[in-house]
Amino acid sequence: MIDLYTSATPNGQKIHIMLEETGLEYAEHWIDIDKGEQFRPAFLKVSPNNKIPAMVDQDGPGGAPISIFESGAILLYLAEKTGQFLPAEPRARWEVLQWLFWQMGGFGPMLGQAHHFRAYAPKQIAYAVERYTNEARRLYQILDQRLGDRDYVAGAYSIADMAIFPWCRLHGRQGQSLDDFPHVRRWFDAVGRRPAVAKDMAKLEDKADQQEFDEETWSNLFGAEQYRRH
Repeated sequence: MIDLYTSATPNGQKIHIMLEETGLEYAEHWIDIDKGEQFRPAFLKVSPNNKIPAMVDQDGPGGAPISIFESGAILLYLAEKTGQFLPAEPRARWEVLQWLFWQMGGFGPMLGQAHHFRAYAPKQIAYAVERYTNEARRLYQILDQRLGDRDYVAGAYSIADMAIFPWCRLHGRQGQSLDDFPHVRRWFDAVGRRPAVAKDMAKLEDKADQQEFDEETWSNLFGAEQYRRH
């Protein structure tokens, strides 16, 4: 049994998709990040960075429980545990890992900044909006070029696709249109039709687009409570 600690964010959605794709037994524990549950001591034992997702595999290596935080690490762990969605052949494996880390190091963080300055920031800062909207466009162009001659990012469907897809769901908030990236659009539609992905989207679609925050939520996500030592 896997205990998944999650919320309705792109990073959380990655792990929902992987667990559904692999058919592993899991229990969801929803962390209300708006209310600051990510700062509770019990959660910090699993995720010391106070971010979701995190998980505990009760049947970890050697049969003992193991806790994992950071979405990329969780995807790798689950792929190795199940032998699914990460090739064993070295060249194919590195194709997947390069694009997984591309998402972790660029596509996710830069699109997250676009979200923040376009939708969340209390004041519009023209330079920041332009900077991260343009960077988002550059990254979508790279993804579009990559998908021009293959069905999925690394050839076969993999954890790289699962990592990238949830961030594309919010392309409008990033100032982008998938109509400008036809290969991304084709890939996005294909991934979205997979039963495991469709199940995740149906469950979380109404929670993924929050753009208004009360004072407590703002403090927990972006303000003083986020930066207070816990």
